[in-house]
Amino acid sequence: MSEPTPSKQLIAERLREARRLSGLTQGQAAKRMEMHRPTISEIEAGNRNVPIPELARFAEVYDVDLAWLSGVAAEKLEPQDERLQLAFRELQKIKPEDLDRLMRALAALRGPAEGE
Repeated sequence: MSEPTPSKQLIAERLREARRLSGLTQGQAAKRMEMHRPTISEIEAGNRNVPIPELARFAEVYDVDLAWLSGVAAEKLEPQDERLQLAFRELQKIKPEDLDRLMRALAALRGPAEGE
């Protein structure tokens, strides 16, 4: 089998990251996408092409932006992004114990790590 192209690999990596951030296992994602789990594995490995309608469905299931998922949008938030700056200013105002609670809440939103 040939090596995945850089754009195909980027999409595969973003699909894997989006699935993990959504708190889904490959099996759960497969069920929601009405696919077999090995198909998800092949997609995330960059071994299977993902047609645009399918990519749009992944974006919907994972609740991510299609442009980001397809590799068109930037990989990360830019430091100049106003939302990021606002979040940083707000985080500076909270007490350390509240920051700990916030971090636990964020971890809970992500769901269990794969394999748990």
